[in-house]
Amino acid sequence: MFPRSRQGRPYLWTELALVVVGYSLYTLTRDAVPGQKDIAMRRAASMLRAEHSLHVDVELTVNHALDKVTPLIVGMNYYYATLHFLITIAVLVWLYVRHPQAYRSARMVLFIAIVSSLIGFYFFALAPPRLLAGHGFIDTTVKYHTWGSWASPSMQSVSNQYAAMPSDHIAWSGWCAVMIYRYAGHRWVRIAGLFYPLFTFTVIVGTANHFVADAVGGALTLAAAFAIQHLAAKLWSRRTGAASLPPPRAQHDGRGHQGALGEQRGVADSETAVEQRDG
Repeated sequence: MFPRSRQGRPYLWTELALVVVGYSLYTLTRDAVPGQKDIAMRRAASMLRAEHSLHVDVELTVNHALDKVTPLIVGMNYYYATLHFLITIAVLVWLYVRHPQAYRSARMVLFIAIVSSLIGFYFFALAPPRLLAGHGFIDTTVKYHTWGSWASPSMQSVSNQYAAMPSDHIAWSGWCAVMIYRYAGHRWVRIAGLFYPLFTFTVIVGTANHFVADAVGGALTLAAAFAIQHLAAKLWSRRTGAASLPPPRAQHDGRGHQGALGEQRGVADSETAVEQRDG
């Protein structure tokens, strides 16, 4: 997928610095968005109407169907709260250790997707379906008191409750799926990786944390991140390739003189002619 990097693994402190930068950007966005609560709620209602007109508003049906199986929906709550981070970090570490030639490019795709998502959160604040009163959605996290969820009452003070568009869960799980499918050695691992975004989609819709449109937004965000990284890598390759080209071969200067290469050829030709004449 990615061209093999000649640089090897980046320094660990560089990667930690990127984590700090990413978290700082998220914090700034989180602190700014709650002031857009009213517009985020109006957008959520409009999103639901738009999906209904397109006949893709499956969120309520899936939400109520899964809520009938308590162990399943509780498990999905914890899935939503934990795997989003744990699997992404695990794949990053795996690439860093086992596939350093692809790590830089893969990490950059993820970083671009995260920054793009933060821009979406800030300029398009959108409430999740579970916060829409009067539409029948079940807030499964609140109902079952899921510990540690970003949507739980204990975590609302440190999380952005209006960051539904695009879905980071879909963007990140899609990134993990691509990396696992491309670089995992076992076939069953690659297949499991492909199912990860599908399971994630079911979870984010079933727990009423996202609209279908949010999932589409997450997928488009990831696709754009891959495209941007590919374009940047191509431009960088052209630039470094041009810088490393060998010097041009010497040519005639227009006055009957040759460069070093031509002079060497002239000497060699003369010696050959003498040898043939003497022979």
